[in-house]
Amino acid sequence: MSSAPTTPPSVDKVDGFSRKSVRKARQKRSQSSSQFRSQGKPIELTPLPLLKDVPSSEQPELFLKKLQQCCVIFDFMDTLSDLKMKEYKRSTLNELVDYITISRGCLTEQTYPEVVRMVSCNIFRTLPPSDSNEFDPEEDEPTLEASWPHLQLVYEFFIRFLESQEFQPSIAKKYIDQKFVLQLLELFDSEDPRERDYLKTVLHRIYGKFLGLRAFIRKQINNIFLRFVYETEHFNGVAELLEILGSIINGFALPLKAEHKQFLVKVLIPLHTVRSLSLFHAQLAYCIVQFLEKDPSLTEPVIRGLMKFWPKTCSQKEVMFLGELEEILDVIEPSQFVKIQEPLFKQIAKCVSSPHFQVAERALYYWNNEYIMSLIEENSNVILPIMFSSLYRISKEHWNPAIVALVYNVLKAFMEMNSAMFDELTATYKSDRQR
Repeated sequence: MSSAPTTPPSVDKVDGFSRKSVRKARQKRSQSSSQFRSQGKPIELTPLPLLKDVPSSEQPELFLKKLQQCCVIFDFMDTLSDLKMKEYKRSTLNELVDYITISRGCLTEQTYPEVVRMVSCNIFRTLPPSDSNEFDPEEDEPTLEASWPHLQLVYEFFIRFLESQEFQPSIAKKYIDQKFVLQLLELFDSEDPRERDYLKTVLHRIYGKFLGLRAFIRKQINNIFLRFVYETEHFNGVAELLEILGSIINGFALPLKAEHKQFLVKVLIPLHTVRSLSLFHAQLAYCIVQFLEKDPSLTEPVIRGLMKFWPKTCSQKEVMFLGELEEILDVIEPSQFVKIQEPLFKQIAKCVSSPHFQVAERALYYWNNEYIMSLIEENSNVILPIMFSSLYRISKEHWNPAIVALVYNVLKAFMEMNSAMFDELTATYKSDRQR
């Protein structure tokens, strides 16, 4: 009886840190590439001659045969299986990339369905599951796609195909259709950032070449975002899709269509509510500013939307919101500024009073921006009374000397702008305090 182990076996479980790291390691190992459909026996491909070694009259047929060979999928989780054939497929894909880049007349009508079939066989797959409760994109390493040595070349080949001078959208649209685009958009949830980067280029090229698919692509991105905001809060490719949207918005014709304005108010503004905002905030803010540069009359609904969703308990998000507001104020028209100055500066007054010094500091930096200063000066009779009591109180009470110094600078700027009102507000404030 006395020989029982003295160390309790549950010691490991008490330490939350070690438990998480063990679980992560196990998850990484078991995460298989979903590429592979179990074949059972080794795969054999019949080696074909190089394209450059056959007469040009035979090249189109050989090109098709090589495309068909590249539809074969290998198991990359088994690092020892089919090594020779994997290398053969990799070198064939490399050869196809070079051929489509250099050769003239290689895109005949027969090649289009074969190219799309080869690309589809390789890239379209069910993505490996990611437990959104465990995977934190800010903290954890992403699961990289095991079949990347082949996948990267397939994407490279497809981009060269779409960018080829001989590419004819009128033929390709039979094969690159709505179903193809839907499957492409699903892949944006890939955890592998390298894949999302290629997908971004592919979707952008398709948007540029196929006019008939543009509205469909916008609608599907819209649906992905709505599902992300209101249902799942988990989608890896939000930043990349917003990046594509940034350049799409840039190309919108004026006046903006009602669907575009609705997209801004009903989809882009609510994206600010998501927990993982920091992962795509820069791209989101860029899209918002693009809209306002196109149509300044959207300024009021945008700023009121940001006020509505202003974070109550997350200082990091508040700092992001303040940064975005400054970008908006940099492009705002004075006539629009007048419409939103009251709710805006009530919010800024709250931020300046924040006990979290980074929030207060970020809000006070607005007074270092020349254009914002000129807007404040023009409207000091409205803005000064809103800001005064917060600033005056902080100058006397705030715990952080850096904040107090910034507040003194702001008070000094207000005093120079409108000394009569400043003296009046000081006297009123003091008498209120005494009372």
